[in-house]
Amino acid sequence: MMPSSSATVSAGSGHQQSHWHDRIAHGLLLVVCAGLAIFLLMPVMMILIHSVQDRDGTFVGLRQFTEYMSTPALRQSVFNTLTIAISVTVLVIPAAFTFAYALTRSMMPLKRVFRTLSLIPILAPSLLAAISFVQWFGTQGALKGLLGGASIYGPIGIIISECYAVFPHALMILITALTLADGRLYEVAESLGTSRLRKFWTITLPGAKYGLISAALVVFTFTVNDFGVPKVIGGDYNVLAMDVYQQVIGQQNFNKGAVVSLLLLLPALMAFAIDFTIRRKLQSQLSARAVPFVPKRHRIFDSLMFCYCSVVALLLLAVLGMAVYTSFIKLWPYNLTLVLDHYYFGLIQDGILESYFNSLKLAAYVVCSGIVLIFGSAYLVEKTRGMAAARPIIRLLAMLPMGVPGLVLGLGYIMFFNHPDNPLNFLYRTMAILVLSTVVHYFTSSFLTAVTALKAIDNEFEAVSASLKVPFYKTFFRVTVPVCLPAILDIGRYLFINAMTTISAVVFLYSPDTTLASVALLNLEAEGKIGPAAAMGTLIVLTSTIVCLLYAVTTRVLLKKAQSWRQA
Repeated sequence: MMPSSSATVSAGSGHQQSHWHDRIAHGLLLVVCAGLAIFLLMPVMMILIHSVQDRDGTFVGLRQFTEYMSTPALRQSVFNTLTIAISVTVLVIPAAFTFAYALTRSMMPLKRVFRTLSLIPILAPSLLAAISFVQWFGTQGALKGLLGGASIYGPIGIIISECYAVFPHALMILITALTLADGRLYEVAESLGTSRLRKFWTITLPGAKYGLISAALVVFTFTVNDFGVPKVIGGDYNVLAMDVYQQVIGQQNFNKGAVVSLLLLLPALMAFAIDFTIRRKLQSQLSARAVPFVPKRHRIFDSLMFCYCSVVALLLLAVLGMAVYTSFIKLWPYNLTLVLDHYYFGLIQDGILESYFNSLKLAAYVVCSGIVLIFGSAYLVEKTRGMAAARPIIRLLAMLPMGVPGLVLGLGYIMFFNHPDNPLNFLYRTMAILVLSTVVHYFTSSFLTAVTALKAIDNEFEAVSASLKVPFYKTFFRVTVPVCLPAILDIGRYLFINAMTTISAVVFLYSPDTTLASVALLNLEAEGKIGPAAAMGTLIVLTSTIVCLLYAVTTRVLLKKAQSWRQA
């Protein structure tokens, strides 16, 4: 029996419709690939080009590298950078591991409180910690005698400030590593009468070794790339990040700044490569039959862990508390009257509060555009069909921002977008370029979060939708978004907080009309206005805290409806 003409037309239209939808997805994949190439690869390439040219644009090869490394003072900054980064890593990893061990291996009370307090440093720019430590241990500090004759301005101040700033980053990785432990190993060891110490050395440490290495690399890279802390509390102790800042801002020597940027890029790329290899190996360690470890109550051990976590939490609160206190007192340390002068006269009357509202705008734009770009890119890579050759390229480009320091990215944006022959030159010195640089800077972590959530969804959803001739974008909005809503909200919170606190990626890109709160904080401190600087930092912390609370409430209310299908 021959098919009817109407059936043939219907089948043909459905086949064309399916190809039409695929072409849309393919076009969007190409747009994502081109966007990452333009806003990530091209700026980094411009740094490479400028590093082998002089100020006149003449090719000079490696001459500028030779000149930089032949200068004793500049060569010393390389040694100083490595010294600081290694010292911070050696101090933070044991401290964070012990804290994570207490949260995952003990039955102490107030675990959730300690976990929340450990995240305090993330809510503020790193240089706010440096300001606080100056108030505690500076020449007029409340506890200046504890340092003996040593000065807080220099390596000591940089190290303790960086330890405070990077502690939660290491802690989150180590908590994850310890949470992945297989409880069956501990059950077998306990049945064999193995002591707690032997179980720690033979089971816990080997099981968490990849997490320890990954946390160490993150701490090392963060410390190498940060310039806010050395700027505030470093004194004459120079580091590579400060060299970049001084070459570009102080001397307007972009070519020499490109040279230092490449030196700054090397340890970050090495750490990224090692971390990427470790993550692949870590995945192969997981077993489908693993059972979660459940700690048992042990009075002495639990008491010791509680005391340790209490001390760490108090230290974290003391740093933040000093910054908040400084924002309310009249004049440290001569007049400790509590006033609002730094907020009113220092921020509102001087017009600096506009920077805070600029940061709010930036954070809102970054969240809205970042969620669409990042989650949409992850969906196109993981859930659409065709264009098999482009997907590995996009995955590689999506991972690269993790290895590019913010200062390097910001300098690359100056060289690329400020070029008169660039058709995208109109973006320079606008809010748009701040949004783009921030989204690109924090692209990798958000992309990995989105990919993890998408991989948990069976590909059968897309297969069934395609067989029913349902466009992929309808499946995306009706199925994927509701299922992945927790991950989407996590990405939004992550982008908002980082947009409020970031400084390295935007310090070269702002204009008088787009000055941000973190940049204003840096400028206020440089002018010696510690009170207004602390006030601005307090506003940033308060805003980040409010957003976290709103996130907690929103997730509970919104997910109760959107995720009701998960309930038994």
